[in-house]
Amino acid sequence: MASDNALREGYLTTRVDAVVNWARSNSLMPMPMGLSCCAIEMMAFAGPKYDVARFGSEAMRFSPRQADLMIVAGWVTYKMSHAIRRVWDQMADPKWCIAMGVCASAGGPHRCYGVVQGCDNFLPVDVYVAGCPPRPEAVLHALMDIQEKIRNQYSVADDYAFGQTVEPSAVEAPRVVSEEGTRLVTPVALYDEQ
Repeated sequence: MASDNALREGYLTTRVDAVVNWARSNSLMPMPMGLSCCAIEMMAFAGPKYDVARFGSEAMRFSPRQADLMIVAGWVTYKMSHAIRRVWDQMADPKWCIAMGVCASAGGPHRCYGVVQGCDNFLPVDVYVAGCPPRPEAVLHALMDIQEKIRNQYSVADDYAFGQTVEPSAVEAPRVVSEEGTRLVTPVALYDEQ
């Protein structure tokens, strides 16, 4: 009987993490990185036909200080990778990344010295969207995957309840073994060797 009274009064119990993650997942501000032909499909994804506003992500932010979701759409050259990484570093945490299209995911048909074979070489990508170019529905599905990831996000409060913190795995940079020894490969190093 007491619970019936509580429901009539409008009480709701939940965790603060659940409320914060729900608010974050339904108010994503995308930072569009439209680099080539996939950018047209990204514009369609933001248009009225596909209505990304129902997910709370209709406001594209062209300032990294206001964005928390980067959408890399198109193929990335080594020269452009530095600018993209700088914008990524300027975005506030927590932040997420979508690699849109086969070029952003794996270099696509551009197997040449000037194109990065996937933006995951210099960015921590959360969701990959296949296609050349991918349909706007596929980008909406990627957005829903990001929302689900945010809703189930790990909380710092769990450290106190369950013990030692498990660090998330960082993006492992490729390594090159040469006569001088092992060294990390960055887009700058690969570009300078050419």
